[in-house]
Amino acid sequence: MSDEERRARRPQSMSRRYRQGLILVGVLCVLATLTAATLLFQRSYTERVDDTLHRLCATLAAGYTAQGTGDPDALAALVPGTGLRCTLIDADGNVLYDNQTTAPLPNHADRPEVQAALAQGSGSTIRESETMDRETHYYALRVDTPAGVQVVRVGQDVANIWGLSADSLPLLICAVVLILAGAAVLSWWMTRRLVQPINRLAENLDTIEADVPYEELIPLARTVQSDRKLREDNETMRREFTANVSHELKTPLTSISGYAELIETGMAKSEDVPAFAGRIHKEARRMIALVSDILQLSELDSTRGGHPRTAPAEMTPVDLAALVKETAQTMTVNARKAYVTLQYDARPATVRGTRDQLVELATNLCDNAIRYNRPGGHVELRCATGPDGCPYLEVADNGIGIPQESQSRIFERFYRVDKSRSKETGGTGLGLAIVKHIALLHEGRIDLQSQVGTGTTIRVTFPKP
Repeated sequence: MSDEERRARRPQSMSRRYRQGLILVGVLCVLATLTAATLLFQRSYTERVDDTLHRLCATLAAGYTAQGTGDPDALAALVPGTGLRCTLIDADGNVLYDNQTTAPLPNHADRPEVQAALAQGSGSTIRESETMDRETHYYALRVDTPAGVQVVRVGQDVANIWGLSADSLPLLICAVVLILAGAAVLSWWMTRRLVQPINRLAENLDTIEADVPYEELIPLARTVQSDRKLREDNETMRREFTANVSHELKTPLTSISGYAELIETGMAKSEDVPAFAGRIHKEARRMIALVSDILQLSELDSTRGGHPRTAPAEMTPVDLAALVKETAQTMTVNARKAYVTLQYDARPATVRGTRDQLVELATNLCDNAIRYNRPGGHVELRCATGPDGCPYLEVADNGIGIPQESQSRIFERFYRVDKSRSKETGGTGLGLAIVKHIALLHEGRIDLQSQVGTGTTIRVTFPKP
């Protein structure tokens, strides 16, 4: 990866982005406000100018008419002091008088305000100046004099929007500079107050959910807390698993090593060799079973984590009734050895899943019920479809039962309620852990009911197929 790519992928500063955003918003707001204010001011100003022209023109026309001469000099006597341009035009468009020039002016018959005044009595118009930063407002009134019909017109130059903007440009620049400075200081202060509580979260991860400063950060805090707890649990589980595996492997290996040494050194009597070999074989089988369960759990873990090392088996419809019958037949020999009666009640039920894993689940549940039973005990495998349409698999026994304080832990790896009995029966302590993982892979729910001295019932309920 190049240096440019590394710089591009580097996380951005939240404080810097906040500051930039606040400054940009401040500048945009100022520009929008000034533009709107300029437009409104220009509109209000031109309306007042037009109103003033109307009233002044009406006053001049009334005074000029009252003299009753129709002489342009009479109008000229009224104009001084008005500060406006005043023009007197006859009915043919000839300019009889203009207070701002003595030079002859062209005919005004084509001027819109003059045409409107002659036709309707009054007229007004606005014309842009050559400089494009000013405009002239005209208002004209028709008057009837002894000399004939005439038009009195007044006009005033007004700065348009461009002129107003040019006039206020220095003020605008100063305002923008001041607002930029103020926005920079304010944004620095605000971003510091916004970011400081977030930085403090990293110092109190144990109570991150209780110390969340902003509502929007609650999902993030929950995720961090959950992830942290999951990591701690996984680390604890890893250490316990390592310790348990070491212990479980050390015991049979010690036994195998001891018997093998007796045979190797000739200290074992010839008549004891078969017995020692049998014990070595038994401990070896126990190790093989343990390693097999560990490998299976590892595979189930990787599959459930979403990154399987091997491709997961395809989910297909599985006949639970046929599976229960097969499991009962397979486990009959083990039940007889333990002097336990094994029966089954297989009713129609179909699960969408992996048959081999479901067989393993049923076998482990059945084996656990037989292993932790008593001579003369009873185990029953059941399957059916519940009232809600969900299929289930159930194993019930009348064995030794599980204490209440242990029921929440029996699905943990290597957890045993009665360790001495597990040693006698050769259990690895992983059977119910495998059951739990297979149930999770099939989105199943495990329900446990147990009472010491009465028995245990474990039901795995699957989703509707």
